[in-house]
Order: sequence, then structure tokens, then C-alpha cells
Amino acid sequence: MDWDKLRIFHAVADAGSLTHAGDTLHLSQSAVSRQIRALEEALGTTLFHRHARGLILTEQGELLFEATSSMSRKLDGASARIRDSEENVFGELKVTATVGFGTLWLAPRLVKLYEKFPDLRIDLLLEERVLDLPMREADVAIRMKEPSQSDLIRRRLLNIRMRLYASPDYIAARGNPATLAELSNHRLICQKPDQPQVAAGARLVQELMAQNVGSTLTVNNYFGVLQAVLANLGIGVLPDYLTADHPSLVRVFPDVESGEVPVFLAYPEELRQTRRVAVFRDFVLEEIQAYRRHQSEAGQA
Repeated sequence: MDWDKLRIFHAVADAGSLTHAGDTLHLSQSAVSRQIRALEEALGTTLFHRHARGLILTEQGELLFEATSSMSRKLDGASARIRDSEENVFGELKVTATVGFGTLWLAPRLVKLYEKFPDLRIDLLLEERVLDLPMREADVAIRMKEPSQSDLIRRRLLNIRMRLYASPDYIAARGNPATLAELSNHRLICQKPDQPQVAAGARLVQELMAQNVGSTLTVNNYFGVLQAVLANLGIGVLPDYLTADHPSLVRVFPDVESGEVPVFLAYPEELRQTRRVAVFRDFVLEEIQAYRRHQSEAGQA
């Protein structure tokens, strides 16, 4: 099969449109259409069903797209390894993480990575949805659950818990409640139990909501919860890793916390030798070690 025709086929299948594929390939729609017809003739089969809303792969087209997708991922990996060197790391690295961990822990620390590798381009994808690493929706993931795919390299980074915190000014003004029953005199800031979040955190929120809470503010991510807590609005349910960067937060109800939540770093086996992945992995591990030292010293103080 003609490699150039396969490249064009892959772009069309990925875009679902001759026009969009042409824009990506810098070719006219007619030129793309001719290449697809020529490939179908060479294979003796129809690869796309045409209709008003675009193109849909036939069964044979699905088989070919699976093969070209695998080829594309391997070529991307090979290209990255060729470009990378011990002295110079550049190019794009797609990193996915949850909104909370990505905004509150990872993003503030990336300045150190960019200081070492200023030519690196990181595309930070923050969402609760688990992206498909083998299909290269992202290169590296930091997740609050061990990945289920067997062809991923994974590393357990740490365990976290959700706890209750308030600002010093709030405690000074409203007092530090001693029992859960006293929540009736306070505002609880948290995510709703049915919103996307770690299961342990949702269970804790559900238990707290069952109390006689005086007022609530619900936010759909931990960044918003933290901002509300810092603005003295109430007592918030937050991950304990925040205390490293916000040591002034006052823990409320020291005996109340969620179950342990594991944090994993994962990436595809085929990216093991990619320099960009390696430097990001090492950076995260160094930062985790620094965080653990800080937590240990804070516990001894």
C-alpha cells in the first residue's frame, strides 16, 4: 500500500470529513478525494460510507484505521526519541490530571521543570474523565486510581485523604467547632456527592451532608472550594496535600477524614524511552519526595 495514501486516509478517518482533512494536510478537497478513491480501488473495497453529515468508516475502513492509528503512535514515539537528547528536551508533552491536583499541586510547581527545560511544551489537560493513554489522548496521566490497562507503566506517588479545613480568620470570627453537631452554626463548602470526584471524598461529603449543616456552598472542583475557604466563607472539604502550600489552614475535626486515595503516575510502555516523559516523571518524583519531607518535618514540629 502507498504510504502517502495511508497518511491521507488516516487524516480523513480521524477528521470524519474530506474538507477538514484537507485543511490539516494542506490539500484541496478534490485532491484528498482522489487519493481516497485510488486507495479504495487498490484495496478493492469501500472504506467510507458517504452521507450529508460526513464520512463514516465501513467495517474494512475500521480495520485499516486501527492499523494506521497504531502506525501513527509508533511513528510519533520514534520521532520523539530521535529528536530528544540528553542535553536538549523539546516538543509537546500532553499531561492529564484531575482538576484539583492539576491546579492546586502540579501547576504551581511546573516553573521548576521549565527552568531546566525551557523548550518543553506542556499541554495540561485537567478533567475528571480518565483519558485513554494507549490511544494517545494524553502521554502521561496523574490519577487518583490505579490504571486498569495492562500496557501502561505506573508508579504510585503517594496516598492522600480529604479533610476539613478553615482559614484562621474564619476560626477567629466563628470559632472552631468541637463536634459534628456544631456544623449547624457553620457553612460547609464542598463538592456535591454526585459530582465527579474520588469515591472516598464523595462518601465523606455524603456523611457530612447528613449532619444538621447550617449552610452550604457547593463547588464542582477543589480549586473553587479552596478559594472559598481562603475567602473566609466557611469550612471546606479539601485534599490534605494542600497544607504544604497553605500551611496557615486550620484543620477542623482532626478525627474526621476520608479513606486513603492512591495517586498514580502512568504512561504507555512505548513512551518509556522518550526523554520528555522521563524528565517529567523524574520531576514529579522529586517534587513528591520534597512534599513528603515537608510533611514529615511538619508532623515533627
